Formats: sequence, structure tokens, C-alpha cells
Amino acid sequence: MSEGMDCTFCKISQKKIDCDIIFEDNLTICFRDINPVAPVHLLMIPKVHIPSVFEIGRDNSAIISRIFENISKISSILCNRSCRIVNNNGIDALQTVKHLHFHILGGARLGWPPC
Repeated sequence: MSEGMDCTFCKISQKKIDCDIIFEDNLTICFRDINPVAPVHLLMIPKVHIPSVFEIGRDNSAIISRIFENISKISSILCNRSCRIVNNNGIDALQTVKHLHFHILGGARLGWPPC
């Protein structure tokens, strides 16, 4: 999949697809999941195309730091600093969009195990 051509999350970060954006800075964007599984279900993505955690390296690792800094800010406000952060990688983990993303789930007591 080419960056920006077929990737839904690249299209969201480029504002080619409308969604409920919660937060945005120069490196990341956070928006509401269209199929929420919790009262608060957000997706935090890098604006640049990174297919999964397996493609994180020296040239893009600073983006990951920024993602978690922003997750901390957002979860403080929307989840009272109580949330689950989920990242799926690969087919067996049910990664459906091949663009690095983190689910932020909160707003209620969550069950365990998650699946």
C-alpha cells in the first residue's frame, strides 16, 4: 500500500476523509473511532505513514514519543487518566489498517481479558 494513496489513516491525516478530530499537532492526529467499543474510543496516529511498530526505527522513533505524550494529555481530560492503550500488529493481532495506530479506550470499567 502506498503512503497516502490507499491508506485510510493517511487520508484522514491529510483531511481527505472527514472524522471527529479530538486533537492534532504537527506530528500526530487523534480522532474518535467510528465503531467504538467503549464510551471513549479514540485512535491516535502519526501523520506520516508507518505501517506498524515493526517499522519504527531511529528515523521515526521521536514520533512515538510524541504519540504517548499526547495520549497522556488526552487521557487526562477524557478518561480521568484511566484508560487502556491498545496497538495491534499484523493479521493474527487483527490489525485492519496498515498504519500505526493506538486505540485509547476508557470512560468505563473495562473487562479482562480483553478478548
